[in-house]
Amino acid sequence: MAGPASDYDFGLYYEPGAPLDVDALRKAVAPLVEDSSPMVTPLGEWGPWINGGGWLTIGGAKVDLLYRDLGRVREVIAEARQGRISMNYQPGHPHGFCSAIWMGEVATCRPLHDPFGRIAELKNETWPYPEALRDALIARFGWEVGFAISNAEKAAQRAEQTHVVGCAYRALCCMAQVLFALNSRYLINEKGAAAEAASYPITLEELAKAQIEIWSRIGNADAEGALLRLRNLANGMAVLVERVGSKG
Repeated sequence: MAGPASDYDFGLYYEPGAPLDVDALRKAVAPLVEDSSPMVTPLGEWGPWINGGGWLTIGGAKVDLLYRDLGRVREVIAEARQGRISMNYQPGHPHGFCSAIWMGEVATCRPLHDPFGRIAELKNETWPYPEALRDALIARFGWEVGFAISNAEKAAQRAEQTHVVGCAYRALCCMAQVLFALNSRYLINEKGAAAEAASYPITLEELAKAQIEIWSRIGNADAEGALLRLRNLANGMAVLVERVGSKG
């Protein structure tokens, strides 16, 4: 779903017994970048789920390097295939970092250099989309939609605008997780996820329009109207999940 304003993300996968040589990486990118001091971090710098990387500008384009430990990626994919996922705090992901993101990255990436076929081998584990993962995501995030809205409604009574916004965002992101799963699609970033989910075969027809209306109402201090619209979406999603049912 890349657009003209998208950056380029390069995943740098390494075996745990042979970690990346970050000093050599810095030297390799130095002649290419336009940044006077390009950011290339040590391993583990950005936390356990995005465990470091680089923010670069090359030829006028924004380029991100993202480190990935193949040992942990293999473990996460094996767990996800059994319907076991985790939701984790991670800077840059206000919705949270769902462990299944790593599986989705492998499923959707385009290998540029895979001399030992490690990524190709893991790709075989990601398709077809596992039914156990589908059911787990629907169960994990489906209930939270209504829970987030209820919290927002309580906050609205106290005029806590920031909390209303956070809960509304949470509800829409959880809704996107459910819709992605219903369509057997991997959600690898919450940015634009709700709008993308609105384009899928199994979706809520009014989702794209409703999302715009919800944020407009919140911006105009009409939390009650925004949350009523959001609650109607949640009710529609519940009906959709019940109609489609679980394949598992």
